[in-house]
Amino acid sequence: MQELVLVQPGQSINGAGARELGRTETHAEFEDRLTECGPLAYRIAQGVLRNSADAEDVAQEALLKAFRSFHRLRDPQKFRAWLVRITFRMALDRRRSTNRREKRETQWAIPELRPSPPTAEALAASSEFQIRLERAMEQLPEKSRLVLLLAAMQGYTLEEVSTMLGIPVGTVKSRLFFARKQLAEKLR
Repeated sequence: MQELVLVQPGQSINGAGARELGRTETHAEFEDRLTECGPLAYRIAQGVLRNSADAEDVAQEALLKAFRSFHRLRDPQKFRAWLVRITFRMALDRRRSTNRREKRETQWAIPELRPSPPTAEALAASSEFQIRLERAMEQLPEKSRLVLLLAAMQGYTLEEVSTMLGIPVGTVKSRLFFARKQLAEKLR
């Protein structure tokens, strides 16, 4: 894996890294753009994250992503805006991830916020409901049960169920509607 580094304006990349980047015209063009816009990635990340270490990580990741996708950039003149978007989005993702992690850790640290373990009554009720659901499903006509299992419980789209069963989408919708209605009545 190639290492990309932030380059200050006026400096250049030298050594083996420069030889590898300079092998093709695209790599040379990317190097020129990187020299011009590299520090911008850090400043954008720093502005979003307010943490130097995280900003450096995000800037490096953004530059690597830009390097890997540079060949797909249609207008090289828009490199700066493109890099800003990549960096900004990655910094936001990092901040959201950090916030979610902190929230989870905080919840587990405070005993009042921890989810309580299920009680014996809740486990029994859940088990009892599962048995009732299985019995009610067994009482449904086979065609309705199959559509209900595929669409509602396995998550297939109506079109996918239609294709699997070789029936029109309208028939799938009809069977699903009546299967849900019958199941609700049996569970009451």
